Amino acid sequence: MPGPHAAPYTAHAVPDADGRTVDVRLEWPERTWRLLGRGGAERERILADDAPPDALPVLLGAGLGHAVQALLAAGRPVAVVDREAAIQAVTGVRERFGDAVFWVDEDTDEALRRLTAWQMEHGGAPLAPLANPVYLRLDRGHYGLIRERLAASASYDFWARARYAKFASWPPRVLLITSRYFLMGEIIAACERMKVPHRLLQVTNDEVGTTEFVEELLKAVVEFRPDFVFTINHLGVDREGVLIDLMERLELPLASWFVDNPHLILYLYNKLVSPFTAIFTWDTDNIASLRALGFEHVSYLPLGTDALRFAPPPAPPPPHPLAARVAFVGNSMQYKVGHRMKRGRLSRPLLTSYKRVAAGFREHSEPSVRRYLAAVHPELLPAFEALADPERQLAYEAMITWEATRQYRRDCLLGILPFNPLIAGDTGWKITFKGRPEPWRWHSELNYYTALPSFYPLHEINFNCTSKQMKGAVNQRVFDVPATGAFLLTDWREQMENLFEPGREIAFFREPGEVGELVRFYLDNPAARRAIVSAARRRVLAEHTYEHRVRTLLETMRAAFG
Repeated sequence: MPGPHAAPYTAHAVPDADGRTVDVRLEWPERTWRLLGRGGAERERILADDAPPDALPVLLGAGLGHAVQALLAAGRPVAVVDREAAIQAVTGVRERFGDAVFWVDEDTDEALRRLTAWQMEHGGAPLAPLANPVYLRLDRGHYGLIRERLAASASYDFWARARYAKFASWPPRVLLITSRYFLMGEIIAACERMKVPHRLLQVTNDEVGTTEFVEELLKAVVEFRPDFVFTINHLGVDREGVLIDLMERLELPLASWFVDNPHLILYLYNKLVSPFTAIFTWDTDNIASLRALGFEHVSYLPLGTDALRFAPPPAPPPPHPLAARVAFVGNSMQYKVGHRMKRGRLSRPLLTSYKRVAAGFREHSEPSVRRYLAAVHPELLPAFEALADPERQLAYEAMITWEATRQYRRDCLLGILPFNPLIAGDTGWKITFKGRPEPWRWHSELNYYTALPSFYPLHEINFNCTSKQMKGAVNQRVFDVPATGAFLLTDWREQMENLFEPGREIAFFREPGEVGELVRFYLDNPAARRAIVSAARRRVLAEHTYEHRVRTLLETMRAAFG
């Protein structure tokens, strides 16, 4: 947000004999300063001479505008960092130069981000900070820090050093934008096992698009010289498009692997499409719609497993308190629905109809909530479009998706309740099955890395029902469970036929009403379970590890950009 702040001083014009403002007097209760002082006008003009001819001048303080005028007269683009509203009101400098100057009056981090975006718009030339000494004295924590950061970034000639041939050797060099997202650990481990040269660039959501992140990325590019940058679910890609513009300037490809619904993510971005962006999706249903958004490079990349982490136990597991004949791990979606409902601040028509809309969306083949509304519930489309904030629209779409999943999982799990199952997940399951006569056990959520690999082999049947954010794709459990040598009964998904041989390598149900009968069949037929587990594990090890996914990723990026 703009940051002209309440100054601890008052500003007063100092006129000459003709009444023109030639200086500004700054008064505090205990002292008085002059903005320019004797000879200050000439010193301010000379400041413009310090800007190197190949750099973008950034004035830290507009003063009376003498340096601004000199730079504009020389035909230079000019940015001015100045949040001293009291001084600006006296000098009129902002009104005088108007849109001819790129004004920056935000707080420090946002100011640096905007300057980086301005730099990209002007070809990425280095920024040259030109500091008015009085402004440094007024607020060294703001103007001084900006000067230091700009001077540090100028010490790297990023653009000259970043022009190098890509994909000149195999395997390619990959810069990984990393976070705590669960899949990045698997990608890193696969790169290490495959001896793929890689470097990690840590980022959190708070750092996306910040100057610190951009500088760290540019430094990594110069030092590591990657062939492409890889991220998951567009992590590290800021909504304003600074990173996308940067990739274009560097001619450095970006690979973004979506393992969640991309349309619940991408609608928040102002700049989407770039010839240097490649999109990978775990769901083939998204390919056509992603291409319709303008993406040139869109590829299918399903999920997989880390076969070293998800492996059979060395010996049959001993009796365990979490052992059960049938078990399910997953979120009830009770609280996720409520969270999105609150975040969306929805109107009455959308609130009173959401369960009915979700029930229809659950059964429909359309993966996009907004397109489903247009096709099936056009009467609700005006209320949806009235959510002018894209984040509120996204909250509604997510709410419908999670409510459809909640209803679907409830109906599927009703089929396993007669078998005294263990259900591991959030406390919303206690709400979902409150008052049910069948006995069942609840356990809190399990850590994916430390608990699930040893959890799956404890059960005769691991049950799975997929989120409605994908209508045809399979989830992680389809690969992880058989990798541990355990049996999985899952819901049928069209895309599983490209990954496993149905009936021989994977057991499935098509409707919630089939669950009870199939659970009983596989509990009574351990030989059938063992045959499917054996075949499924062979297929997973042969085709569905993260080494396979990384190799496909590398080959696809080299074919597109090499």
